[in-house]
Amino acid sequence: MNISLEKKFDPYPHWEYFQCGYGNCLRIVPERGGLVSEWFCQGKEVLYFDKFRFKDPAKSVRGGMPVLFPICGNMPGDLLHLTNGDFILKQHGFARDSSWELSLLDDKSGICLALHDNASTLSCYPFSFRLIIEMRLLLDSLEVVVKVFNDSNETMPFSFGLHPYFLVNDLSKVRLEGLPAKCFNHRNMREVDTSIELKRLNSGVDFLAEVLGPVSLTDEVTQRRIELHHQSLINYTVIWSDPPRNMICVEPWSSPREALHTGDHRLTIDPGKCKELSCKFLVIS
Repeated sequence: MNISLEKKFDPYPHWEYFQCGYGNCLRIVPERGGLVSEWFCQGKEVLYFDKFRFKDPAKSVRGGMPVLFPICGNMPGDLLHLTNGDFILKQHGFARDSSWELSLLDDKSGICLALHDNASTLSCYPFSFRLIIEMRLLLDSLEVVVKVFNDSNETMPFSFGLHPYFLVNDLSKVRLEGLPAKCFNHRNMREVDTSIELKRLNSGVDFLAEVLGPVSLTDEVTQRRIELHHQSLINYTVIWSDPPRNMICVEPWSSPREALHTGDHRLTIDPGKCKELSCKFLVIS
């Protein structure tokens, strides 16, 4: 199998990781948040990506697979309270707006994205860290392994998530399975019946659920199913839709919103240590 990682400029500047023979491909924009902008599985698009909006750097990204770190969601008043002061930390953190380093994995089975602390990150998150994301592209799946290193001299709190936008044909013709009976509505900050939220996909939803197994998204037009398999330290799924965009987000999160404030499933790393998180997206056509 011929494997390549090449710089491309059409339809926008990006790096393309390509596996010849399988039709599997990742498009990555490291300088725009380490964004995986597109994923082709056996020649078919998996992710929704608004290329026109992306070309305007003043606008937020809509599509691809943004990285959420060191928080998922937002903090009250956008403030991170620490023993050494308060720090302004915007929604979903700074990783999705940072410039990342990109390389091939040693075995060439995928790509590696790396982010280190810098003057900008230290101004809002006063910890020395390394964030390494390994993405392995298999015949029918994308495996993600995340390694978070604490290089500072004090215990480091964090949350991690991914925000994949999955392409669908019609929001009224999708099926979500594997979610619990109850979920947490981010719009009114209340626990609600998941079944009610699932009936509202076509009008827009934003809810979080603690899960015990895979969550699947089925496009009933094409019968393609995407399964999110939660692995190490990934305990939550967020479902978000934004009509009329023909997409739905099925997001793996380590922790709920405000976890660094409330302590609910907040992750911490001792000085000089590392924590590893992982998940997998499986495509069944």
